[in-house]
Amino acid sequence: MQRTQRLLLARLAGANPTSVFLLTLVVVLVAFFTPGVIGGLLTLALAGVLTTLLVTTWAVQAPQTRLIRLVMLTLLVTVGLAKLL
Repeated sequence: MQRTQRLLLARLAGANPTSVFLLTLVVVLVAFFTPGVIGGLLTLALAGVLTTLLVTTWAVQAPQTRLIRLVMLTLLVTVGLAKLL
């Protein structure tokens, strides 16, 4: 693991879970309800952030959790691409 990844994980571990949830909820709602290209780009940006977290935490997740996360990520990317078209 690189030094910058450890710093990012340390900052994420210290974040307030409620604040992170509410911020993510706001971004998702804005992305879903914003029409057109902007909503699609926000959705794909969110998918990119979640992909980074998925890759970083892959080794410590149970197989069932991995599957659920992959399905949700696939749905998010699908929605983002559909909004772009």
